[in-house]
Amino acid sequence: MPNVDYMIAYTTFNTKTNMAKTCAITKRSSIVGGGYSNRTRATQFNPTGKTRKYLNLQRKKIYIPELKKHVILSVSTRALKTINKNGAFATLKKAGLI
Repeated sequence: MPNVDYMIAYTTFNTKTNMAKTCAITKRSSIVGGGYSNRTRATQFNPTGKTRKYLNLQRKKIYIPELKKHVILSVSTRALKTINKNGAFATLKKAGLI
């Protein structure tokens, strides 16, 4: 019989398989776009389907000097620009990650 505590810890903290495709800071996720064009509506010629547009997510190791720690986050490139502008500690605190 497997150890139950080990299984709970594994499923909770295994970020390789259960990683959500959302930014940790901006809380944004993918969007659905690419419907019909006006020409398609008028003539019903070459209809196009909807496509899902994903974020540009990067897995980054960010150093926080105030805490003297490294944090690994899955963040979008827009959030990286926010971290560069406002600082890591202020951005993560505002997002509720610290």
